[in-house]
Amino acid sequence: MRTEGEIATNTDPTGPWSLVVPLKPLARAKSRLGRAVGGDLRPRLALAFAQDTVSAALSCPAVRDVVVVTDDPVAGAALAALGARAVADTPASGLDAAMEHGARSVRTRRGGAAVAVLNADLPALRPDELARVLEFSSAFPRAFVADAQGIGTTFLSAGPGVELRPAFGGASRARHLASGAVEVPLAGVDSVRRDVDTGEDLGAALALGVGRFTAALAAPVAPAADR
Repeated sequence: MRTEGEIATNTDPTGPWSLVVPLKPLARAKSRLGRAVGGDLRPRLALAFAQDTVSAALSCPAVRDVVVVTDDPVAGAALAALGARAVADTPASGLDAAMEHGARSVRTRRGGAAVAVLNADLPALRPDELARVLEFSSAFPRAFVADAQGIGTTFLSAGPGVELRPAFGGASRARHLASGAVEVPLAGVDSVRRDVDTGEDLGAALALGVGRFTAALAAPVAPAADR
């Protein structure tokens, strides 16, 4: 497992991308993972995943800032402490609405921003792999990254002046393709694809190497399969 010491936060304000990370209240997050890790550890891992995701994003030189959309005060405070800006999920109408709300919050402050949304459950995320995805995406109005299963989506971008039009959940890869978004074809960006919903997913993320928040909690967890 990859463990880290001090959090490396990107303080260069010239990065072109603003990232939006939506996060459910921790009491409801990662419900499928509970079968593998237990109900007490599940919300703590959900927060750790988000902390490692945000830490890696803020360490990416292509990222100017990160906006977290959540109604969970504990999660909001923890992620703000890393350097993210937390905004309330005022639409309260599901994942896509939260993403669009975050994008509007970004563009209210910086109208010409290129915006990307990123799942909050990417504990193995690496800044250099995210940078490659953002560089590729910058050439297209909208682009997306399919998840490790090739069914869902972990990342969706919209260039300056372009609507995000998210369609996350379930078979979202097909919906994003149908909407005209370009699929990012890059090899070697496994950490951007590796979201965690189940015990098997967690095992795969641990094999890639997770950030320090997840590593601190997941070490005693048997990662093989759901119980």
